[in-house]
Amino acid sequence: MDRLLSGRRILVVEDEMLVVMMIEDMLADLGCKSVTSVATVVKALALIDAQDFDVALLDMNLNGDDSHPVAEALFARGVPFIYSTGNTDHGLRDGYSDPPVLKKPFKYEELVAILTRIRLAPIEQ
Repeated sequence: MDRLLSGRRILVVEDEMLVVMMIEDMLADLGCKSVTSVATVVKALALIDAQDFDVALLDMNLNGDDSHPVAEALFARGVPFIYSTGNTDHGLRDGYSDPPVLKKPFKYEELVAILTRIRLAPIEQ
């Protein structure tokens, strides 16, 4: 059976290690080819410049730093992304065609539902 994310490369930008481990497990169950995790804006921007990703999960607040520059870089490259946040006031920025938001902690089914709605580009062979 073809899994939802078979062959996909995912960037996870998250500063809480337990949340990263949970997300990595969920993405592995969905068939990801690779999951790359970083915890800072600087590292995320460097990876976005150096690698191609099919989709990203982006924490809005990275240890007190606003992840907006990462969202801008992903948007500029046409990489769909999903915000994740533990805050009740999302503080979303205009201009990104309303990226989906997962409220932490989220369940596997919630992640699947959002990923199903995102239009991922075909995988290049």
